[in-house]
Amino acid sequence: MKRFWNAVTVEETGDGYAIRLDDRPVRTPAKAPCVLPTRALAQAMAEEWEAQGDAVDPAAMPVTRAANSAIDRVIPEAGAVAAAIAAFGESDLICYRANHPDGLVYRQVESWDPLVAWAETALGARLTLSEGVMFVAQPPGSLARLTDAVGAHSVWELTALHDLVTLSGSLVIGLAVSRGHLTADRAWPLSRIDEDWNIEEWGEDAEAVHVAERRRTDFMNAARLLTLIRS
Repeated sequence: MKRFWNAVTVEETGDGYAIRLDDRPVRTPAKAPCVLPTRALAQAMAEEWEAQGDAVDPAAMPVTRAANSAIDRVIPEAGAVAAAIAAFGESDLICYRANHPDGLVYRQVESWDPLVAWAETALGARLTLSEGVMFVAQPPGSLARLTDAVGAHSVWELTALHDLVTLSGSLVIGLAVSRGHLTADRAWPLSRIDEDWNIEEWGEDAEAVHVAERRRTDFMNAARLLTLIRS
């Protein structure tokens, strides 16, 4: 899409905040009105539109993409999205441990055991650990507490939490960022223990590094989105 507007403005409405490109309101790909819950979020989205050159680059507009996703996909299916996020608690990354080599075992213990302890004390969810990749069932009560923690998020917050959880592979890590227990900068490396160990042992693969950096950027954008939603 070519740039067709000169001015970008934020307009308060009865339901929140809208973005206008000259006299035209921004709409989602499904043609729904793009109304945002906070001025901070609307301002961040307006800055993305203002920063566009002659041609619109969607890759440079993470807030706009997230808003579109929230309105077109998450809000209409909030219950299903919350359930999909909560399902990560059934096989959380931090519960599956290596039994060798010793260096990796130690690194997982050092990095993930504090998160297991936090999940029990802060969320009331005692987690069962396992060696290897064989599935281990979590206590029903713990899964219920994790589901409750997900359900405490607004539909807009679910959009950010979904990315935090799916990109990290861990519901606990996502909730730790959401609750302010971890910063995104601290949380992302905790989701990469196994991958970083393999890189140290076998060297980097250029394509894998590119994918990992893109995922890290998306993770940081999700954490920023959560902050903007709550501002």
